[in-house]
This record gives sequence, C-alpha cells and structure tokens, in this order.
Amino acid sequence: MTNLIDHADRIFVAGHRGMAGSAIVRRLSQAGYAQLLTVNHDELDLRDAGATAAWMERQRPDVVVLAAAKVGGIQANSTYPADFLLDNLKIQNNVIESAWRFGAKRLLFLGSSCIYPKFAPQPIQEESLLTGSLEPTNEWYAIAKITGIQLCRALKQQHGFDAISLMPTNLYGPGDNYHPTNSHVLPALIRRFREAVRDGVPTVTCWGTGSPRREFLHVDDLADAAMFCLEHWQPAADELQFLNVGTGTDLPIRDLAGLVADAVGFRGTLNWDASKPDGTPRKLLDVNRLKALGWSATISLEEGLRATVNDYVQRQSNGQEVRL
Repeated sequence: MTNLIDHADRIFVAGHRGMAGSAIVRRLSQAGYAQLLTVNHDELDLRDAGATAAWMERQRPDVVVLAAAKVGGIQANSTYPADFLLDNLKIQNNVIESAWRFGAKRLLFLGSSCIYPKFAPQPIQEESLLTGSLEPTNEWYAIAKITGIQLCRALKQQHGFDAISLMPTNLYGPGDNYHPTNSHVLPALIRRFREAVRDGVPTVTCWGTGSPRREFLHVDDLADAAMFCLEHWQPAADELQFLNVGTGTDLPIRDLAGLVADAVGFRGTLNWDASKPDGTPRKLLDVNRLKALGWSATISLEEGLRATVNDYVQRQSNGQEVRL
C-alpha cells in the first residue's frame, strides 16, 4: 500500500488536548511520526482567523488533522446553540482555509455521525447526507460539521486541495468530558454510577426511555482509522470525500447503562425519566466503505469500557485532572 504521508512530515494536530486529538497524537507518535505540531488554546485561539492564519504561515505544516471542536451532549447543544454553531464554524473555516493557503499537502477533518438525517435508513450510508431533516437536539453542531465537509469538498473541487473527512460514531475513552450536564451519554453514565457507588446512593435516574440504540467507538480505534486514512486513502475526484468510522454494531442505551453499572460496581436500582428527550431513535453507521479499504475497529465495547472506567477511577484517585 502506498503511504501518502511521510514520517518526516510536520503534522499539525488541532485540538490535541481533546479526547480525539490526544488519541491521534498518541497513535501517530507510536507509529514513528516525530514532527508533531501542537499548540494550546491560551497560545492560539483557533476561532481567531488572523491569529490562526499567522500561526499556520509561520509553521507551514505538511499535514493537518482538524480534531478541534466545541462538543457536548443533548443539553449542552440545546442550551448553547449559537456557541455550537459559531465556534465550530470559526474553528473549521480558519484551520481548513489556512491549511490550504499555506501549502499543506493533506488535511483530515473530523466530523460526526450527527450530520445525518434523524430518520436516515439504518445502517446509515454516507450517501444519506443532506437527504432529510436533522435531529433537533444537536442540529447546530451537525450543521457546522456538514459545512466543514462541504468546505473540504469545495476546496478539492476548485483548487485540488487534498482534504478528506471522517465521520466517527459516538466516541468514548480516556480524556473524555465528564461534566454532569454537558457530557455525552457514556461518560455521563460513568460519572453518575461512580458517584452513586462512592456516596452509597441506591438509585440512579437516567434521561429518556433507554430504548434508543447507539453505536460506540473507542477513541483509540478512531485514532488508528485516522492514521490509516491519512496514510492510504485518496479518493478519486468523483468519489465521496468522507467516510463513516464505527464498529458496525449498536445496542439500546438501557443495555449500555447496565454495562456501565457492572463496570463501576453499581448494584442499585436504575430508573428512566421518560419526560427527557431520547434523541434519534437509532444511529448505526454503515462502515463497509472503510472496511473495503482494509480497516476495521478492534476494541470491543466491554474491553474499552472497562479500560475507560479504570482510567477515570485512577485519575480521580491520583488527583489528576478529569474534565468535568
């Protein structure tokens, strides 16, 4: 297989302190990519177009991975719609345009499976993009991500810029956000059950009915897929410029809650608050295109969940930072 990037390339990972970005940095480092460029938010605000362009002009990365984003769960999206739309649009536009203008040879943009219509046929194929209405509880984030995909596509079409995109399903793993109201479902469950065990609380209440089905991908699998696609995937001009990344399997949220409860040792009662929104009924990605290229996820949910819970507990026990 031809390698489209080189170990001597200067690779800028935007969002290197986030869950996805940090996993990608780890994976690239393990594979021998030594020229990794990172910059902290207090040194460079990627929402600032002028500052981003100036930094990119100075650094001139050969490859750019755009993993930076404002992320959150249903409540965060509903509470801060303007922030989710504006912040993500600014970050994406600034990084993608600067990468093109200042000579990057490849760019990888990380999107999200929330780009697809709420009632897209399951499992969701890439062709479902823009074929129906979005899920209202995260439409602001979804619209921003769709814009990022289309910007990469437009730059490829008009200027030949080698920009590709990956649409991961729900991610979990080390470095996740465990905020009590602004996190995604799996880290939120880990936190609630862990606190219930710690405090001796006999009952945990979760949002919704527990019936929606979701797919979960360990962030280390995503990082491996990102590196694989950077190295090997170069779609033709008439092909789709983005790929789904997932496991190809899903489960009801109710079953997920049971797995989390077992992983943290919670033996109490689990209640469901049906007055809270469920979100999309089902969201399973069709990952056949990526499989056909030669990549598949390898970390099972049970294995990944145990490791994630252990990481969360260990970090708390050691007094290390856990994003809350």
